Amino acid sequence: MPFQSRVERSLAGDAPWLFLSPHLDDAVLSCGALIEAQARGREIIVATLFTEATPAPHTRAARSFMRQCTVPDSGALFQARQSEDRAVLEDMGVQSIHLGEVDALFRRRRKPPVLGSSAWDRLLPELTHRYPTYRFDIALGRIAKGDHALIRQLRTDVAGLMAQTKAELLFCPAGVGKHVDHLITRELGKGHPENVVMYSDFPYDLRAGPDERQLSTMGFVSWTWNAGLDTKPGRIRQYPTQADALFPSGVIPLKPETYFVPGRGELAASLF
Repeated sequence: MPFQSRVERSLAGDAPWLFLSPHLDDAVLSCGALIEAQARGREIIVATLFTEATPAPHTRAARSFMRQCTVPDSGALFQARQSEDRAVLEDMGVQSIHLGEVDALFRRRRKPPVLGSSAWDRLLPELTHRYPTYRFDIALGRIAKGDHALIRQLRTDVAGLMAQTKAELLFCPAGVGKHVDHLITRELGKGHPENVVMYSDFPYDLRAGPDERQLSTMGFVSWTWNAGLDTKPGRIRQYPTQADALFPSGVIPLKPETYFVPGRGELAASLF
């Protein structure tokens, strides 16, 4: 009998699917074609984890991000991003849930690193933020110890969503690009080995590949979806605060969506 992946078996039915999205666009960027196709015949829920920002003062990395988005105020930017996400997913027939955690660019340390932290926050915000730089902190591929409590809380939240939605599959990022918020979201998916499907993080996967060693250890293999890709750039452009910054040339590549699922003979429960 030909091997059927976890996704292919689920495609034969109409059970709900739950997608974990690190940020307010990631699910559509990475999985938009599959989501839109399946929303016609099953309940699709997208739960976005990091949907908030803290007020100024901000790190240089956060200020650079806001300039790219052409919205100079973090509160206004994330209100706009939330509205964009709700509108896009509603158009696609998808339920959206925003969990309200703070984006890594804006996440502060729980305890100030030095006395007089308010003055240091104004003078050098990098000292009071958990991930002070993008290149050497957020994209380093390392989750800070200070986020371990957050992960524990989010595990409870995701378990509640799984029970509430009765989702058959739980989609989470594979962590291509090593963004810390994507890695945290991946950890949450790995807590549900009987349901998890990982997706390749677009557009990071235009420049980098997945962690082949980890996928091999887990016994996961790739599975591709390429139907309906022609409508996906239009959906991505419905995130105007993000589209131009992500694709400054104006061209959004039509890249087939890649997913990672347990391979033949592999029991995911024994691999996490």
